Amino acid sequence: MQVGKPILYSYFRSSCSWRVRIALALKSIDYETVPINLIKDGGQQFSKEFQALNPMKQVPALKIDGITIGQSLAIIEYLEETRPTPRLLPQDPKKRVLVRMISDLIAGGIQPLQNLSILKQVGQENQLAWAQKAINSGFSALEQILQSTAGKYCVGDEVSMADLCLVPQVANAERYKVDLTPYPTISRINKALLALEAFQVSHPCRQPDTPPELRA
Repeated sequence: MQVGKPILYSYFRSSCSWRVRIALALKSIDYETVPINLIKDGGQQFSKEFQALNPMKQVPALKIDGITIGQSLAIIEYLEETRPTPRLLPQDPKKRVLVRMISDLIAGGIQPLQNLSILKQVGQENQLAWAQKAINSGFSALEQILQSTAGKYCVGDEVSMADLCLVPQVANAERYKVDLTPYPTISRINKALLALEAFQVSHPCRQPDTPPELRA
């Protein structure tokens, strides 16, 4: 089924790309990175070459098993179905739906409202306030949900797809100077996850395209 090494089209700072990098690390899948700089040259995602690969002109995109997949959650679900160890979706249907609910809340209800393409539309002087409002609105709901679903991580004590969405979104919140004090559950889970190797090796500060001044 595998046709050569998987290729991830990624941008170091993209939270959607980071989700997939965590999944690949957790599942010990060796892959190559092709950096797509979302800023340089007006955004390399708008090139004809990349648009042919992903018509949505977004990262990530993953070439694997002879197919190309866009959309981070679809990629993670495919990896889960084809390489199920370690499990990122619980076997129990009720826990599994909680993982999907939290993942969708972040991937559909928070991140798109504060991503680069939207911020460009609201004007430079409004960007910070816009991003903070979008993240605070989502985090208020997420904190409430996690208080009933969380164990060590978002849903119980096993790392799941929800956790892969949480950590990059907290990084976005920190980047936009969101006060995380009202979200103790989010902060606690984020801290526990960042201690895990898969979250460290996939971190934006450790990617092939990370600028030297941001490396750690």
